[in-house]
Amino acid sequence: MQKFFLLDMPARLFVRNTLLVSLVGLFAVLVPYIILTPGFGAMLAEGGAALSRFLRQVLTNGLPVVFAVNYVGFFLIALGNTRTETHKVPILALVLDIPTRVAAFVVLHVIIYVMSADWFDSFGGSRETALRVVAPTLARSAFFENLSGVYLYASLLCTFPMHVDLIARAGWTRRIGRGLPRLAMPVLLASIWFALAVVILTLLAVQITRWQQS
Repeated sequence: MQKFFLLDMPARLFVRNTLLVSLVGLFAVLVPYIILTPGFGAMLAEGGAALSRFLRQVLTNGLPVVFAVNYVGFFLIALGNTRTETHKVPILALVLDIPTRVAAFVVLHVIIYVMSADWFDSFGGSRETALRVVAPTLARSAFFENLSGVYLYASLLCTFPMHVDLIARAGWTRRIGRGLPRLAMPVLLASIWFALAVVILTLLAVQITRWQQS
């Protein structure tokens, strides 16, 4: 985070590094999803329309979402790093990271689903249908039941090492983790932060779904 994502580096390098990390994270989660989903890999191996729709979905929905969510998160943390003293932790950036990522994830899905209805005639070409399926889709994503789940966990996986680094820099984690391996406590706390983001997104999506049905 302190080497490859700096505010004083050229913008193209920041974008390139974010894109590379996003591609790695997306691939790392997408492969297990294909393997774990019964019949999905075989269907893609046959090629044809199924493979074409899958690649289009990943390229026009997945990669933009993962990249944009990561960019927002990395920029926020980089901004926090520039405004804190050396060896201090940008606590505000860490706290804001979850709501910012969740909001970006939801908003990007809304935009991309509506655009897909317009451009690719998805959802029967209906913007209203596209909007109505966003919340139920996101609610299921936490359970790794759809490609939105892949994008969610890919974006969180990308930021996980950076959260570990931020938490490890806090003196209190070293004190409460005394006697444990150096990164044990930061990894545990970052995992809790990871799970909290999933829970918040799921609860928000469920609540939106209820509003739509009322």
